[in-house]
Amino acid sequence: MFHFGKAVLFAFVCVAAVLSGCTAAESKAGAKPEANAANSANTATKPADPSGAMIPIDAGGPADTVRAFYTKLRERKFREAIFLTNLKPAIESLTEAELAEFSVDFEELAGQIPTQIKINGEVISGNTAKVTAMLPSEVTGKEEVQTIDLRREGNVWIIQTVDAVAEAQIKKEGKDYFFNLRIKTHEDEAKSMLERVAKAQVARTIENGGICGEMQELIDAGLLPDDIRTSESTGYNYVIKLTPDKKRYFATATPAVYGKSGKRSFLLEPDKSGLPRVTNTDNGGKPMKQ
Repeated sequence: MFHFGKAVLFAFVCVAAVLSGCTAAESKAGAKPEANAANSANTATKPADPSGAMIPIDAGGPADTVRAFYTKLRERKFREAIFLTNLKPAIESLTEAELAEFSVDFEELAGQIPTQIKINGEVISGNTAKVTAMLPSEVTGKEEVQTIDLRREGNVWIIQTVDAVAEAQIKKEGKDYFFNLRIKTHEDEAKSMLERVAKAQVARTIENGGICGEMQELIDAGLLPDDIRTSESTGYNYVIKLTPDKKRYFATATPAVYGKSGKRSFLLEPDKSGLPRVTNTDNGGKPMKQ
């Protein structure tokens, strides 16, 4: 299941959201291009400090900010970490209790951060900078060269986790941004999960003589993820119901906490031609009826 945490540094604080792809390591800024190439080759084989950095890192510089960001994430200092990004307006007015509501997603993210962050490049151009580092890929989980964009605000470097449009939205919504994002993420996931249920039932009926599967059967067969059973990470309660002969089914996804984990209720059922179709409506937190 794609948790809210992966939608932002989740998109929000997810490693993939604060990074954009890069195919080659950038060089430490300030040297001539020829020297940079040589320095990259030399430092790539031996870390410059115990943290795993492959280049010298200046205190307070872009690379130092990136290192601090991931260190704070790994240490579960989530507020301090996000303060180093342009997501700050969305978190600075959150209470500790409100911040704790996102703990499942943050904890999952923190567990992905390696002990040593292998920073291997830094380029500064005026008030912008790019830092490259070896970090886990969202898709494969293997370490890959990633690029982190930063901008200077006064004497501080800020990691750019979202683009200008999203940043303007964050400033407009303030702390509501995270809550609204969580709702949208959970709703998108609910639709995707029901579509997955439809595919799982097709596979089940093919191998089971036209008989549909109960939820646990589909989980045991590896056709559905285990977290469909609970709303803890999904924000939704899922129900699969079979007809008495078990040759037809329908499924619902309902917000666990209306207005908080989601607003729209979803229904998966066959259309007039018999093909599965997902519909949704704001039903006040009640399940949609067939």
